[in-house]
Amino acid sequence: MRKTISVVLFIVLLQCSVAPVMASELSELIRTVEQQYSGDSSEIELEMTIKTGHWERHLTMESWSLGRERFLVRILAPAKEKGVATLKVEREVWNFLPKVDRVIRIPPSMMGGSWMGSHITNDDLVKANHIDEDYDFNLLKEDDQVWTIEGIPKPEAPVIWGKIIYRLQKEPLVPIEIEYFDEESVLVRRIVFADVQTVSGRTIPLKMTVFPVEKPEEMTLMHYRKVKFDIDLDESYFSLGRLKGRR
Repeated sequence: MRKTISVVLFIVLLQCSVAPVMASELSELIRTVEQQYSGDSSEIELEMTIKTGHWERHLTMESWSLGRERFLVRILAPAKEKGVATLKVEREVWNFLPKVDRVIRIPPSMMGGSWMGSHITNDDLVKANHIDEDYDFNLLKEDDQVWTIEGIPKPEAPVIWGKIIYRLQKEPLVPIEIEYFDEESVLVRRIVFADVQTVSGRTIPLKMTVFPVEKPEEMTLMHYRKVKFDIDLDESYFSLGRLKGRR
């Protein structure tokens, strides 16, 4: 992915105060934001903290991505879950459970299920980088610093959200908050971004917190500790053998 904002986005930034933002430009904005953590390729070490009303869980993970279609993440700690991994290739997802040496393909019926016990779903892994393809966008509000953009699913799109609302900071271009609504336009989930820093020439929020609205005592925090972009990877890296931790 480009290290700088695309020509289309540059035009948007230059002209936003004097001209309305077009739907295609909004789609480009959303695509750029959704792919901030991947680039052309990436290697990331992150920590995930999951809190519920009954327990708290901490995971350290490493992940790799190639474009918008390939993603691999593996748990490093705690020891009892070390080696558990998830592979995404296009719109297919597999999990590997090292204790039983078993690979499980996630069927469509389980896409709405929790990923790694968090408030992130399997569907999020598959659909996040395709938001710009599955939704139509309109500008709800704009000021000198922030765009508020609404995404409505296209009639044929296989998505679970009835509406998504983004609040994007203009400069640097990073997400502030994303709200997810069900088919009845009821707010279900909120993601808040923080700790914006420039890493490997790319400005990104290093903290992302997911809040389920109906369970205010719960949350999932993802903290990106080490980030490398545009590393040497190819499609062969994202294989079932690699999912199992093998070459």
